[in-house]
Amino acid sequence: MRFKDKVVLVTGSSRGIGKAIALGFAREGAKVIVNYYNSEKEAENVVDEVKKLGSDAVAVKCDVGQEKEVKAMFDAAVKKFGKIDILINNAGIVYDVPLMDKTVEQWKKILDTNLIGVFLCAKYAALAMKKNKSGAIVNIASNNGLTTNSPESADYDASKAGVISLTKNLAEELAPKIRVNCIAPGWVDTEMNKDLPKDFIQKEMKRTFVQRFAKPEEIANVALFLASDDAGFMTGSIIVADGGYK
Repeated sequence: MRFKDKVVLVTGSSRGIGKAIALGFAREGAKVIVNYYNSEKEAENVVDEVKKLGSDAVAVKCDVGQEKEVKAMFDAAVKKFGKIDILINNAGIVYDVPLMDKTVEQWKKILDTNLIGVFLCAKYAALAMKKNKSGAIVNIASNNGLTTNSPESADYDASKAGVISLTKNLAEELAPKIRVNCIAPGWVDTEMNKDLPKDFIQKEMKRTFVQRFAKPEEIANVALFLASDDAGFMTGSIIVADGGYK
């Protein structure tokens, strides 16, 4: 077990990629802090699944864009498990609204959750990790942060481009004891994408070399690798996991 006795906090882990990551760590012995904002029942279900796998977990509600809540979440996590070894910054939101119809409030909410939330969680995780003189942070960005797919996602794209840039800055700031890396997934088969029009899904699959969306577990596998000692010489790196999207 690569993560026996390690403590990992996964933001936005009540469903989708975050849930798959949380369960992946649990299978390899980690204790898990399951972060959620709206989905308390789903988060508690993830906690139950972690415990069935023989590990321990706790669900903590937190809006990652609010500093007081983030600080309280990390305080609660350290009080429960005594330390933080790994942070997975996964929480994210998107508004599918035509660019010129987007409001400033929507832009602010996207940036608060998707970018400022990554900074805040990394900040408070690093404070805890420095006490142990070790740690790993993995940020979940998107291939949208590397290219422009649709003006409707301009705010989301900007937030994810920011995450990629922030990853490199954090890697330099927190070196040499804390490693910071990033994953840029493409389309993933999650609840968030299940309501997309079928013709749009088919079109996007054709743009992907492997002709399908990723399974959440496939992105989780990359996160586990980056957090593990197997990636001990990697920091400031961006791994694109988009099935060859073009």
